[in-house]
Amino acid sequence: MTPTTHPVERMRAHMGAALFAKVGGDQGPAIRARVHETPGPRWFAPGSAIRIVHGDASMYVGGVRALLLQSLHPLAMAGVAGHSGYRSDPWGRLSRTATFLAFTTFGTVDDAEETVARIRAVHERVRGRLPDGREYRASDPHLLRWVHVAEADSFLAAHTRYGARPLSPAQRDEYVAQVAQVGGRLGATDLPFSVAGLKAALDEFRPELEATREAQDAADFLLREPPVSRALRAPYATLAMGAVALLPGWASRMLGRDRWSTRTFGPAGGALATRAIRWAARATRPTSNVD
Repeated sequence: MTPTTHPVERMRAHMGAALFAKVGGDQGPAIRARVHETPGPRWFAPGSAIRIVHGDASMYVGGVRALLLQSLHPLAMAGVAGHSGYRSDPWGRLSRTATFLAFTTFGTVDDAEETVARIRAVHERVRGRLPDGREYRASDPHLLRWVHVAEADSFLAAHTRYGARPLSPAQRDEYVAQVAQVGGRLGATDLPFSVAGLKAALDEFRPELEATREAQDAADFLLREPPVSRALRAPYATLAMGAVALLPGWASRMLGRDRWSTRTFGPAGGALATRAIRWAARATRPTSNVD
């Protein structure tokens, strides 16, 4: 990391490096080296839309947006609350998600297939029942479809707003089609293959969505009780504000987060966090097999 003497640049460097390290986890450098330096064929070619989106720092904002959006499905949220340990190990959960995305987007075919098989095995063990008697299974293709749609919409929305390399309309459709290949391998069905299809799929789920106590608790945890040290609360807040500002209006209203301050200053906060993380990522990124 290049030293800098300007106070604003020092603050940006510290903020980006801290958030980048939190999501990457202790094994982040080793995982990045394996993903990018292991020889072999990949599912997706360099320059493809999925690589552009998933390789951008805007994914950090998109990841928080996805968690907030996913929480609105009672069955999906029950699985998270009961089995993921998001309160006891929130950064571990985010690190595992980041690892999954890294291997399936940039890793070798063998590593990508092994990663998908491992996640499918975990999903088979996650099941339960809501107090009202409804049963849930993480391997349910319909629930997997919701998780997929919420993630794809969130990652694409974040990249469209904050991404370093804007996508054309055709590339945005390409992105939706490519992430559907991964979602299908995980067991999701009836996935969209275009931006229009993604919007339609999201709208289809709205009658099933509800701001349950568990969803509100998750939002409070992510936004009011962030899993970071006091020193990182201000940097994290910029990222979280950017994520909330990107939520569909109906989702932010359901979660009670539709505030003037977030709508007004949230995009600026998301841009600041994204630029800081992008700067930190460049300092540690491998040079081989990277778009």
